[in-house]
Formats: sequence, C-alpha cells, structure tokens
Amino acid sequence: MKKLFLILLTIPTIAFANSGASNETALSASALHPKQLKWEFDNIFGRFDRASVQRGYQVYKEVCSACHGLKLVSYRNLGQIGFAEAEIKQIASEALVTDGPNDDGDMFERAGLVSDKFAGPYANEQAARSSNGGAYPPDLSLIVKARHDGANYVYSILAGFAEAPEGFEMAQGKQYNPYFEGRQIAMPQPLTDDGQVEYKDGTYATKEQMAIDVVNFLQWAAEPETEHRKKMGVRTMIFLGILLVILIAAKRAIWKQVK
Repeated sequence: MKKLFLILLTIPTIAFANSGASNETALSASALHPKQLKWEFDNIFGRFDRASVQRGYQVYKEVCSACHGLKLVSYRNLGQIGFAEAEIKQIASEALVTDGPNDDGDMFERAGLVSDKFAGPYANEQAARSSNGGAYPPDLSLIVKARHDGANYVYSILAGFAEAPEGFEMAQGKQYNPYFEGRQIAMPQPLTDDGQVEYKDGTYATKEQMAIDVVNFLQWAAEPETEHRKKMGVRTMIFLGILLVILIAAKRAIWKQVK
C-alpha cells in the first residue's frame, strides 16, 4: 500500500512537469507581436509617401518579383504613384505576357502592355511549389490586407530574420524568424545590407529602409484608394459637424419662444 501511495503521489508531479515543458515549447515557438511603426497612410489624413512607394516598387521588381506575383495590379496603375507614361510603357515592355490563342489555336508570348496585369514569375502554382521545395510563395497584391496588422506584420517578417537561439530545433530548409508562426519560415532572407538595391533617387538602401519602402508599395497595391477614401471621410466629418451646428441653431431659433 505504501508503494502504491508513492506512485499515485508521483504521477501528478510528472504530469505537471510535462505540461510545463509542453507549454514552454509552445511559447518558444509562438510568433512575436509585430513591431509597431508609424505609417503616413495610417493616420487620419492617410497619404502615401510617393518617393518611398516608388522605391518600394524597385525593391519588389529587383528582389521580390523573382518569387512573388502581383496579379491584381496593372502596369498602368503605376501612374498613380508618380511614374510617367513613358516609364510605364518601358516597364511593361520588359515583361513577357502569355496571350492567345492565335489563329492557329496556340498560346504565345508577347511584350507586355500598360493594360496588362503584372506578369508573375511562375506559370502556375505547381511550378511555383516545384521551384521552392514545396512551399508556395503567395501573391503580394493583397498581402497587407490578408494579414492581421498587415503593414507592421510584413515589415517585421522582412526585417526580422535572425540566427536561431541555442537549443531551438530548426527543420531542414527553414529560416528562423520570430515574427512568423512557429518561428520557422521557408522563405530565405530576402533583404540584406550589402548594397542589394541601388535606389535611383540616391537613398541609401539599408535592410530596414528597403523593408519600409516595399511595405509602402504593397500597402498602395492592396488599397490604392486609401487617400481618396480618407479625404472623403474627413470631408464627411467636417460636413456633419457644420450640419450639427446649423441644426442646433435652428432648434434654438424655433423653440426659443416656448417656455
């Protein structure tokens, strides 16, 4: 009976210890909350820093477009962020777009037009997975809207790659990123501080600067109507404020004789 009592007494202790270890493991693998940055498009007046958005497009083109598409954005939309018509035509013409069928019923490739959507890096999802070890690089058209705290999340992922802490078991082919769920991500570190991009406007392209710029670009791609929407919101609030003053004045004028 004494041995049985000791065994029963030990079981809860072991279970508690295992539970603690399990909770600690789960906690160490959970994603950190994204870094909180102040974005110009996120304030009440909501405007885009067009210089940053243009630099972000350059980062997307030279770095991100090798794996990620932007299939919901047309080349002609680049005019909204300050690109000249001639520049847009040049950018579009550098892309190969699958078109057709032709008179013989075959698909063919041609140079892009300003009316075309951004050409993707892969023909289909299967080709994308085959080229990335089974991982599927998501389309970036709506990535900022598709993730909670989207702009801060994308920035944190891009700038958050680091060496795995001692004792953290990494799966083969994965990179350590504390802002990604599970802290392991299939995407290799995309941005570095080694002169990866040479900005046309002379801005020094650090990893943090490139991350900020490409987030500004992706925010514009996801919500190009942001500036118009927020301007209309401010105008509506001003109109409602004036209307409220008029209604209060009218009420007082109408009821001032009533005691």
